[in-house]
Amino acid sequence: MPHVVKVDVWSDIACPFCYIGKRKFEAAVAASPVPIELVYHSYELAPDTPDVVAATHAAHLAHKMGVSEQQAISMEERTIAAASQVGLAIDYDILKQSNTRKAHQLLHFARQHGLQSAMKERLMIAYFSEGRSMASLDDLADLAAEVGLDRAAVALSLATDEFQASVDADKAQAAAYGIRGVPFFVFDGTFAVSGAQESDVVAGVLAQASEAAGG
Repeated sequence: MPHVVKVDVWSDIACPFCYIGKRKFEAAVAASPVPIELVYHSYELAPDTPDVVAATHAAHLAHKMGVSEQQAISMEERTIAAASQVGLAIDYDILKQSNTRKAHQLLHFARQHGLQSAMKERLMIAYFSEGRSMASLDDLADLAAEVGLDRAAVALSLATDEFQASVDADKAQAAAYGIRGVPFFVFDGTFAVSGAQESDVVAGVLAQASEAAGG
């Protein structure tokens, strides 16, 4: 049996480069003979973000980055262009900025039921392309039901913060690794790739991890 490389990924739902990096990673995995076990971990880029942000994305970004709103719009345009190169659509006009804590809890719930990857994909599409809130319990429960999770069980889990300790543990592990930005990929606990790297870079690290394990 070939060695299965465990890939631990720290990312945030509200991070466009995590979305872009996800697609590049998937392309690398699809082209590689190395089998993987994939686990997504929680990382909150802006944990102090309120559940509802009244300002436009450009205005909020301008304030956060200390730039003009026009400069922020230019940053948005560059991100949209980078996303489109890997087949993704980002619509900042309808995007609802929100705290992602509950969405991360949902990803842990989904992992327990074997649907984490499907849930991650659905959340990112909902956030970047459909204007869905990552802080709305109703929206999150609806999205969970779409991928095959029990809506009522999800609603109860989120309402009681069932997996908040798991989210906190992920964040603590990120701090222990010295992670300062996402996406961040760890292969078999040994090799790491930071950022939305090109698929050939990821494929090379996958091969290296496999060879190191005798795969």
